[in-house]
Amino acid sequence: MEAVLDTPTQADTNIERSADLGGKYLTFMLDDEEYGLEILKVREIIGLMDITKVPQTPDFVEGVINLRGRVIPVIDLRTKFALDRATYDEQTCIIVVDVGMMMGIIVDTVQEVHDVATEQIEPPPQLGGSVGTDFILGMGKVKDDVKILLDIDKVLTSEELVELQQVASS
Repeated sequence: MEAVLDTPTQADTNIERSADLGGKYLTFMLDDEEYGLEILKVREIIGLMDITKVPQTPDFVEGVINLRGRVIPVIDLRTKFALDRATYDEQTCIIVVDVGMMMGIIVDTVQEVHDVATEQIEPPPQLGGSVGTDFILGMGKVKDDVKILLDIDKVLTSEELVELQQVASS
């Protein structure tokens, strides 16, 4: 008798993909939507500080900051996500994350840390082939709200990360 091996279906792949996504997420606001980052990727949260503009960088790159002697590139997540630019205010802050290099992301305001269980995370919605959602880990259901959980390592393409490293070292 021959054994037939099951091939994984899309549903199986999604289950495997979300199996280890539970954990602590730092949530923040962008344009009235709440997003979350894996807390282990977050190095620190700082208030807005002087950002040195770097010429000939993509629109979403705000520039660089000097963080205790280290030059760190900073991106505006609103611009990266094609949202309307906002005027920075006292709530605006920079979340310093580790994506293989240190990088700052500007967000409207930081919310709180949520412990999101694996069973509270749904796969990202299928929005069609032309809409890239690779940077979304899943949709976290917390109480009656949905938080968009980001894979911060995939928010920027590898080419954009290389460009950011060049910005930081120039």
